[in-house]
Amino acid sequence: MSAAGFETIEAEAVLWRWSGVSTAGAWYFLTIEGEAADAIRVAALTGQWIDRGKGGFGSAKVTATIGETGWRTSVFPHKASGGWLLPVKKAVRQAEGLNEGDRVRVRLTL
Repeated sequence: MSAAGFETIEAEAVLWRWSGVSTAGAWYFLTIEGEAADAIRVAALTGQWIDRGKGGFGSAKVTATIGETGWRTSVFPHKASGGWLLPVKKAVRQAEGLNEGDRVRVRLTL
């Protein structure tokens, strides 16, 4: 638990790229699995941070930090892994010099 009562979770994951047939660009994600995923689920449920509205997909709002770069985003449940997907935007990848396949350490604050 971090200051001000917010839950902070650290994880390490490989940066991967998804691109759809109908999309020109690509999206980059970290898949948060294992104990870190369980901790997000418990913290989100007990803190009511999960968005159960029509557009939320069961997402949990977080502040993500990689290296010196932090940003507000959401993590989304990932059925295939049982974990959570964290989108990593271009500005963050550029600021931290990240490329597809890099192993990345991330800190998530709910």
